[in-house]
Amino acid sequence: MNRLQELIGVELGPSSWLEVTQERIDAYAAATDDPQWIHTDPARAAEGPFGTTIAHGFLTLSLCIPMLYEALPLTDGMVVNYGVNRVRFPAPVPSGSRIRGRFSVLSVEEVAAGTRVVIDATVECDGVAKPVCVAELVALTVS
Repeated sequence: MNRLQELIGVELGPSSWLEVTQERIDAYAAATDDPQWIHTDPARAAEGPFGTTIAHGFLTLSLCIPMLYEALPLTDGMVVNYGVNRVRFPAPVPSGSRIRGRFSVLSVEEVAAGTRVVIDATVECDGVAKPVCVAELVALTVS
């Protein structure tokens, strides 16, 4: 039996807290050509709907990867992102906040290219009542 199958339904995490600084947000904005003021202009964002700059939703989603690797270290070969079945951002991540992830393996399937693993991910933000990201991540492990 694949050791990932033994983890189906088991909560993994939480990961360590990960700080989402304005510098990280600005770097993401530069890398993705998405400099919208709600992310990169603290003075203007202070007058906006959240009272501060917020992280891009897709930055939050991308940070699932280091948090997942901490909660579920996969060292038996290469792991590639295969896709995302669904993703939602129920609440914003204010700049300067800390986030952490909780994960659960939903399914494991042997496929021609390796093993496809579907993982439920929930990202929480310190001091925020709702999750800031919920996603169903799909990874492919190749030995």
